[in-house]
Amino acid sequence: MSVQPLINLLEQLDQVHENMLDLAHQKKKAIVDNNVDSLIQLMNQETKGMKQIEQLEQQRMNAAHQFLQESGIKSQLNLNLTELSRLVFDIEDRKKLLHIQKQLSDTLARLKEANDLNQKLIEQSLSFIDFSLDIMVGRPNQDVTYQHPSERSSVMGRPGLFDSRA
Repeated sequence: MSVQPLINLLEQLDQVHENMLDLAHQKKKAIVDNNVDSLIQLMNQETKGMKQIEQLEQQRMNAAHQFLQESGIKSQLNLNLTELSRLVFDIEDRKKLLHIQKQLSDTLARLKEANDLNQKLIEQSLSFIDFSLDIMVGRPNQDVTYQHPSERSSVMGRPGLFDSRA
């Protein structure tokens, strides 16, 4: 009835999430520096990390079910780590399990913050690009409603930096 394989898998999951956090920080720098090539490479590395997380998560579920069966519980419940820790009678193993749970939870919270920040930076970059294009191309200053040609003002709005009709 050892919970050690589960703890080992949780430590591996935490390490992979730490690597994802490092990638998120590198991604932030690439976004700020407007380095698209680096951003693409980092996204490819993130994809590999996500696949690794999926595999480890499946192994974690299998290890949890194995632990439940060794404990004499025959159901296929998906218990969370807190519920699972109640079934661990060895004090040291329970402490390790709860410690790695907290550590993994903290890592996931930091990763979520970093990803949210990166998402906001990308949104701001896209807004800036849209604004820059508006300035260069110019937006028509027309109302959405129909206006009779004789009622139009003869003064045209200031065009952008270049004439898009050319």
